[in-house]
Amino acid sequence: MLRILLTTTVLAAGLTMGGCSGGEPERAAGPAMIAAANPLAVEAGLEALRNGGDAVDAAIAVQSVLGLVEPQSSGLGGGAFMLYYDAQTGDLTVYDGREKAPATAGPDLFLDENGQPLGFFEAVFSGHSVGVPGAVAMLAMAHDDHGELDWADGFDTATRLAEEGFEVSPRLAGLIAAVAPRTPLDEWEATRDYFFTDDGAPLPAGHVLSNPAYARTTRALAEDWRALYEGPLAEEIVAAVQAGPRPGGLTLEDLATYRPVRREALCRPYRDWTVCGAPPPSSGGVAVNELLGLLEPFDMSETGPETVEGWRRFIEASRLAYADRDAYVADTDFVAVPVDGLLDDNYIRARARLIDRSDAIPAVTPGTPPGAVTPGADATADVPGTSHFVIVDSDGDVISMTTTVESVFGSHRMAGGFILNNQLTDFSRDPMDADGRLVPNAPEGGKRPRSSMSPTIVFDATGNFELATGSPGGSSIIAYTAKTLVGMLDWGLTPQQAIDLPNVVARGDVVRIEDSMGSSVVDGLTGLGFTLDANRGENSGLHIVRRLEDGTLAGGADPRREGVARQP
Repeated sequence: MLRILLTTTVLAAGLTMGGCSGGEPERAAGPAMIAAANPLAVEAGLEALRNGGDAVDAAIAVQSVLGLVEPQSSGLGGGAFMLYYDAQTGDLTVYDGREKAPATAGPDLFLDENGQPLGFFEAVFSGHSVGVPGAVAMLAMAHDDHGELDWADGFDTATRLAEEGFEVSPRLAGLIAAVAPRTPLDEWEATRDYFFTDDGAPLPAGHVLSNPAYARTTRALAEDWRALYEGPLAEEIVAAVQAGPRPGGLTLEDLATYRPVRREALCRPYRDWTVCGAPPPSSGGVAVNELLGLLEPFDMSETGPETVEGWRRFIEASRLAYADRDAYVADTDFVAVPVDGLLDDNYIRARARLIDRSDAIPAVTPGTPPGAVTPGADATADVPGTSHFVIVDSDGDVISMTTTVESVFGSHRMAGGFILNNQLTDFSRDPMDADGRLVPNAPEGGKRPRSSMSPTIVFDATGNFELATGSPGGSSIIAYTAKTLVGMLDWGLTPQQAIDLPNVVARGDVVRIEDSMGSSVVDGLTGLGFTLDANRGENSGLHIVRRLEDGTLAGGADPRREGVARQP
């Protein structure tokens, strides 16, 4: 837990430990806003606020509805990272609801009988990919700490929608139709009965879909959140994971012993602001802050979003930050991660000098930050999925939360009316590097796989809340989130304008550029020697809320998905 100091010391020291004293903002009613990926989920959260709830109460309502209406992205069977800012105390807390590998997991989790890594689909659509879900336990912990309404109230809207039915959105319908020919979505009786019509066709947009099993689950959770981890529902989850073909090793003991974690936020100054994110096992806080630090020596405000030079710098900072992230970041309960070294001022300044050139860096490799061990080659797949939402309540409390079941429709296995995650494929499927060393992100029993989730909260020079942002999108989350920070903080864009910027993802030697990027920028980058995968779509789902100078709120929702930003 960190505390924001509203004194001049924040200018030099940024954020300090929660035990320090300092000015605390007075609690006063003000504007509120929610930005999330589905209007029904946003309305559920707003209703919680109208009923006297706070940001945590709204988050429970948003998540429980998202799991119903956007099952391809997140839900009760997945995990999450939440940043929570308490405006009254100035405390900033990270709630870690990342899934954990079952006790039976080992480095060979995704190796075949010949010791070779399984194919991607073979790994994803197996019981081996399912980790212990953490989102519900995490929300329960946050509610115990901060909730105002009864825990049960957070499930009312989801229960009603599950019983009465909701209209299948165009995005959900499109994804069912898109994945059905390529994946075993109809292999399991539960998913076949739920996502397809009686004659086997994918559900169309506008179809009114009810989910009695989900309603039973939310009613059980409303009585006791432990219903997901003990008792009949837990038994149903284990049965789904252990069913053939490709059964997994998740047990009732794994579920019963799962615990979320409170962590200190990972914060670093960026120009006149302090940028805070989640620490490992999330790589978002490390990589986003390193990426911004690499840009700090350059006057980005003079190279706006329509210039080749602005995007060249962003690309090179991305390549360098991703290289370090891939080499070093994993679960700190199992691996020594040089977090301080990766964000060390001298190290970042040295890495930033690699960007001070007029053409593309020929090849990017990991650096050697202070405290680093030998980096390991990484074989973790880039899988888009997930959902992100931001909540600001009338007291000024803020939540930035990224939530996921990993791939589209997770493992394709269902229990209790919800999708089970395939989060363990966020481990490196090949656990060894070329020299036979275990890579940092190799599977192990009880270990949390490395995440790219990057829920972010930014504070101004006096320690006041400035903005919250984040996105889904696999490892691309880091680039999507950083784009919005550069867009708003350096290029002076509104939240919506920052979201609307073309997405540019540079992890490795090939740079992915969204098809909305101007041809002059694309041609200019090609001329500098970059290898581009241009004219492509990108699967971000950015949501932002920013506090303006007059105290009002401005929100933004990604047009690439179905989200909205609304006030009560």
